[in-house]
Amino acid sequence: MKPIKDIKTICNLGCGTMGFGTAIAFANAGYEVNMFGRRNASIDRAMKNIRFTLDIMMKNKLLTAEDSEGVVNRIHGVTTLKAAARNADFVIESVAEELTVKQQVYQEMEKYVDKDVIFATDSSGLSPTQIASVLKHPERFVVAHFWNPPHLIPLVEVVPGEKTVQEVVDITWTLMEKIGKKPVALLKEAPGFVGNRLQFALLREALHCVQEGIATAEAVDTICKYSIGRRLSVTGPLETADLGGLDIFYNISAYLNADLADDKAGSSVMKKCVDEGKLGAKTGTGLYQWHPDELNAIKERREEILIEWLQKDNHGKKF
Repeated sequence: MKPIKDIKTICNLGCGTMGFGTAIAFANAGYEVNMFGRRNASIDRAMKNIRFTLDIMMKNKLLTAEDSEGVVNRIHGVTTLKAAARNADFVIESVAEELTVKQQVYQEMEKYVDKDVIFATDSSGLSPTQIASVLKHPERFVVAHFWNPPHLIPLVEVVPGEKTVQEVVDITWTLMEKIGKKPVALLKEAPGFVGNRLQFALLREALHCVQEGIATAEAVDTICKYSIGRRLSVTGPLETADLGGLDIFYNISAYLNADLADDKAGSSVMKKCVDEGKLGAKTGTGLYQWHPDELNAIKERREEILIEWLQKDNHGKKF
């Protein structure tokens, strides 16, 4: 595989919610980025989002005007995979979260890039082994799972497939660290990796509490935000157990685990909402009613808090 010092140009496949953010992350670290979108309109929209995001970063002193101009100049919008692959030393992909779509994209990419170029998918939980099963060189395939919003969340999960060689994991991990991220390499793949497994375990119990009439949705969210939510940003669940005493946590688990939600199907609460077309903020109603002013306010508040954390993490010019 290409050593980290030889990686100069990034092939960034996708320019939607995640794609424009990964393009920013690489360009801000000094890499040339070929950002692929299927239509010129998609590229234009992505560049608008990029400039908007960079303006926010400048206002919060996470980068200078000169830095911002450099980022924009290093991102090159293209509308064909062949153009995206030009001079590519590393591929990061954020196209539709569908197995066949990703497989088709990578099969075509194999025609245009050398076999020593790493293919990394930003999938939220699809199996890297399955995606790479159609490739001639599955050993160079790996997951680099950025979290949304990718320009504000530091974590990147680096996940190998069954045929991924360790060198690919190591280079990808180093590259993620070089662009200012907090990479974590998993020992092996699992559905949802680790982050989404933890997220959905909490979501399952939260929905269960609402469904069983234990508490309202508002109460559940308030409890999370003003207790474990604040603590988890400093100590993870395993550190918390050690700090609290494993004897205490074991004794609690011995009687509590049997009463926790363990349904294997999707949540009936969410299914009812979906069946009724109540998909959340994007339709104006879901578990909550969302008015435009309230929605904008919570998004702005989330952004403010995440920026504060970036500043505390001393990410500086990289984010």
